[in-house]
Amino acid sequence: MGSEKPEIKKRENSFHSLLFNILIPVILLTQGDRLISSPASVLVLALAFPVSYFLWDFQRRKRPNFISILGFVSILLTGGVGLMQLPRFWFIIKETAIPAIIGLAVIGSLFTRYPLIRLLVFSKELFDVDHIQTALKERGREEAMEKLLSRATLLLSISFFISAILNFFLASHFIQTEPTIDAAQFNAEVGAMTGWSFVVIALPSTLFLFGILYMVAHGIKKHAGLGFEEALSPHLREEEKKNED
Repeated sequence: MGSEKPEIKKRENSFHSLLFNILIPVILLTQGDRLISSPASVLVLALAFPVSYFLWDFQRRKRPNFISILGFVSILLTGGVGLMQLPRFWFIIKETAIPAIIGLAVIGSLFTRYPLIRLLVFSKELFDVDHIQTALKERGREEAMEKLLSRATLLLSISFFISAILNFFLASHFIQTEPTIDAAQFNAEVGAMTGWSFVVIALPSTLFLFGILYMVAHGIKKHAGLGFEEALSPHLREEEKKNED
């Protein structure tokens, strides 16, 4: 009997994620009042797209990722602040608190059996973890790799703390209207802030994450003696072969 081919898991479509989580909500929040007179209806419609995308992606892949869950929670909180017409102060607090709490959770995970770096970077979706662990054990480099992953975890937490600071200034700058006074203007300001957050926060955070990913890949090569392609997860190697063919 031949060996079974590794299961190829469906991956998130980056274009769909950008479209439903950023572009459509921003357009609706900034321009929706031209089509719908009720600011609350505009906000609900804008929030419906990222929420529906989260549920659709979960149904398709059968496994929500950590970032999707955080986005889902953030969206629900944003909708709650807007629909309940809470003071802008609470919106700013929400925008600052979420990445700060994540940063603390990342640090806290260092003291558990499952550091979040293994979920976000050194995961079985990206790397052939079992193969890497075997190679590390054979070379007696398990402890060295664990220290590297601890440093990567601290860097990951720092990236979230930076996002919290940027979120605070971004929200303080764009959100100037109390939703109780002018809900339509509040929605427009949320849309503008969401659009700029992609440039000011999402792109730098992504570059930071790629830097951490490079650090981990370099550590795998140094300590396990495996090149990047050798260390990739089976389904990613399968995709590379298909692209080469």
